[in-house]
Amino acid sequence: MFEYSDKELLTLFRDEERKNFAFNLIVRKYQQKLYWHIRKMVIKHDDADDILQNTFIKVWKGLDGFREDSKLYTWLYRIATNESLTFLKQQKTKYLLPIADYENQLKETLESDIDFNGDEIQLKLQKAILELPEKQRIVFNMKYFDEIKYEDMSKILDTSVGALKASFHHAVKKIEKYFNEN
Repeated sequence: MFEYSDKELLTLFRDEERKNFAFNLIVRKYQQKLYWHIRKMVIKHDDADDILQNTFIKVWKGLDGFREDSKLYTWLYRIATNESLTFLKQQKTKYLLPIADYENQLKETLESDIDFNGDEIQLKLQKAILELPEKQRIVFNMKYFDEIKYEDMSKILDTSVGALKASFHHAVKKIEKYFNEN
């Protein structure tokens, strides 16, 4: 299948007669990447699916106003990240759990997840990642798994490149420590 560039997709989207077609192409192009980005944050498949759906609803509503100040994919990742963070905050508030207890709940979910098909090392890595503070976890996932450049990550997370590099460095050190101790 021919893959359109983001610029071409946005041009198609602005054509009233091709708007739905263009949006479907955007969804197809980014659905899997965004799903896994969200899934690494919330762990559960069903929650990730719901958040992904909410993300694309927001994209649909906001795409007419997208000014192209950033790349389309950084804008999409920012929406997905914000939706995920909002969901996590709601879960912590809903169950009145301290952050540490909620992180333990995520670990238990990971261990019992029938959709997780990784080996022991991957499970250990995911547990180590869940030990990280939320910001370090997001930065680590985006850099390590999604291979997003710091400059793009800076736009997605609205923070400086230096802060992101420091967060990633601290995350790696904590993960190494986790592996050495467990």
